[in-house]
Amino acid sequence: MAEVTFKIYRYKPGAIDPPRYDTYRVSIEPHTTVLDVLEHLRLDDPTLTYRHSCHHGSCGTCGMLVNGKEVLACVTRVADLKTDTVVIEPLRHQPLISDLVVDMTPFFEKYEPVGMPYIRESEYLPHSQPPEEVGAYTRFENCLECGLCLSACPVVGSDPDYLGPAALAAAARVVQEPRGQDVPTVLAMVDTEEGCWRCHAAMECSEVCPNDVDPGGLIMFLRRELLTGTSRSGGKR
Repeated sequence: MAEVTFKIYRYKPGAIDPPRYDTYRVSIEPHTTVLDVLEHLRLDDPTLTYRHSCHHGSCGTCGMLVNGKEVLACVTRVADLKTDTVVIEPLRHQPLISDLVVDMTPFFEKYEPVGMPYIRESEYLPHSQPPEEVGAYTRFENCLECGLCLSACPVVGSDPDYLGPAALAAAARVVQEPRGQDVPTVLAMVDTEEGCWRCHAAMECSEVCPNDVDPGGLIMFLRRELLTGTSRSGGKR
C-alpha cells in the first residue's frame, strides 16, 4: 500500500462557487487504476461526476487528463505514473458539463457524417481458410470514439471548424475499405481548408490514441490520396 495525493478538477454548471481542485489522500495498491480511485472517492462524495462503463479499455468513455496527458482512466495504473501527486482533469477542447464530464456532441457531429462502418475485413489473416459457415473473417474498427485525440490536438483547440483527427481517420478508413460508401464524396468532404490540410502534423493525436489507430498517419494517407488521385487499388478517380 502507498499513499498518493489526488487533485481533482470540480465544476458544477450554475454553481455560485467557481471551478476548483479538491484534494484527496488515497491508499493505492500496485494494480489500482485511476478509475478505481474515482469510484472509491465517489462512495463518500456522490456529487463527483465522471464517465465509465467497461472497465477494460474497450468503450472509451472514461477519457480524461491525468497529469496533463490524455488517457483512459480504467487502464491507467496509478503506480505506473510514478508520482506522489496525481492531477485529474476533463478532456480539452470539448464543452464541459460537470467535473470530469465533457459534452461529446461536437465530436459526433463531425465524426458520424463520414459514415465509417464498425466492421472491417481482417487484414491479419489474409491467407487463412475460414470455416464454410463463417465465410470471411471480420473484426471491429479500432477507434473507441473516446475523444482523446481531439483533446491532444493543438489545432482543435484553436479552430472549432477543423474536422479533427477522429473524423479524418474515419474518412481514411472509408477510402481504404469503402464497404458501399461513396469514396469521392468522402474525399471531397476532407479536401478543404478545415479538413486534412488544416492538420499541422504534430502527431499528438497518434501519441495518445489508446488503440493504435494512428489518426495522424491516416491524415497523411488522405493527403497522399488527394495529391496522387489514385485509390488504394491504383485506379484513377
